[in-house]
Amino acid sequence: MTKHSKEESSSTGNSAVHNIPMRQVNSREIVLDMLLEILEEGKFSHTVLNQTLNKYQHLEKQERAFISRLCIGTVKRYLTLDYRINTVASLPVKKMKPLIRNLLRLSAYQIMYMDQIPVSAVCNEAVKLAKKRGFAKLSGFVNAVLRSIIRTNAGFTLPDKEEDPAYYLEIAYSVPSWLVKEMLEQYPYDQVERMFSASLEEKKTSIRCNLHKNSPNQLKKQLQEEGVAVEDSGYLDYAFYIRDYDYLDKLKAFREGRFTVQDVSSQLVCQVADIKGNDFVVDVCASPGGKSLHAAEKAKRVSARDLTEYKIHFIEENKKRLGLTNVEPLVWDATVFDPSIEQKADVVIADLPCSGLGVLGKKADIKYKLTQKQQKELVELQRKILTTVKDYVKSGGILIFSTCTVNKEENVDNRDWFLQSFDFEAESLDPYLPEQLRDKNTGKGYLQLLQGVHDTDGFFLSRMRRK
Repeated sequence: MTKHSKEESSSTGNSAVHNIPMRQVNSREIVLDMLLEILEEGKFSHTVLNQTLNKYQHLEKQERAFISRLCIGTVKRYLTLDYRINTVASLPVKKMKPLIRNLLRLSAYQIMYMDQIPVSAVCNEAVKLAKKRGFAKLSGFVNAVLRSIIRTNAGFTLPDKEEDPAYYLEIAYSVPSWLVKEMLEQYPYDQVERMFSASLEEKKTSIRCNLHKNSPNQLKKQLQEEGVAVEDSGYLDYAFYIRDYDYLDKLKAFREGRFTVQDVSSQLVCQVADIKGNDFVVDVCASPGGKSLHAAEKAKRVSARDLTEYKIHFIEENKKRLGLTNVEPLVWDATVFDPSIEQKADVVIADLPCSGLGVLGKKADIKYKLTQKQQKELVELQRKILTTVKDYVKSGGILIFSTCTVNKEENVDNRDWFLQSFDFEAESLDPYLPEQLRDKNTGKGYLQLLQGVHDTDGFFLSRMRRK
């Protein structure tokens, strides 16, 4: 489904409104069209969001923040919203017209989760939109459903947690039942609930300082001078969380390549790889380039590979902005062996395609699109890639295997399979990790980060040396 979260994207931030001229647009109608693309046509939420925010960049920041929150909030909670709508509607959500059900979803989200918006305004705007979009005959139905939600909101309850714990998780956190069951088979109930709960929270923007252009302190100072709030990550001294900005391209520090957007979990890959100044590094699934460019700050040469020209474009774009010349982007299928680099790499980074269950907070629709069949296919794809790229590692060299999921079949199970199948040995991560991340498993050579447990995305990484 996904390799990792898109490491660079537009953002609405959280600061005061800028005085930008604004055309008259209907923000709720924009969100309605976004939901039709995401929930009815199957388009990826992060792609639709980024395209929309770019299109409406002329809008004031406050308006773009509203669009972003309403769209992504509705997507994240749409199973909960459907459950709520079905408690009062005479027609089940699944049998409604697509435009009507999505209009009700975004309206119910405002009523239930956006306290600052008057509920009367929500109803009135929904009725107007239904009429505007050719459903005047159903405008009374829309009004009746929303009025019923408002009237019964105080007494609304979720499924009983004690009576059916799994069904409670499904509805409370909007997660398909098969996925709830799978996670409960792999993790304790309280950890699963914390992961699901964290996936509904607004995600902080995590950045990595470009050490070729400035020190962490210099970057922090420049960002603060630009009015950005900067928070230490707590894990790496060159990683920060930022807020109170409009959008990335408006920041001089971003345009000058002084930092890149990358989750702290992803930054840990090059941290544990312990790359040296003369190393040749191969990143086999590199786009959009966060790990390759991080490696380039330390290594002599980096071969950054991915499947398509489209993906390589992101690496080229970020390479140019960060000013790193020792990165060589290349279109290459990771399942196809390249004899030109056989046993030549000091470090191979294999951040492989996965189910993406660690980044549900950023790509909410993954949980609805993923199937068990696809998940099994991803396990096999990872094995195929690992079997191919292991031969790029020179004798005594390092292979880093990582994913942005929390599914054990794709993570520790595949790592154990690899160690049993090939001439590699696990190496402890403890010498490279901050103390608060060390546990019994890091000593065995792998780390599983969990949303809600750690202040990062859900992420798996392991370090293995060729004998």
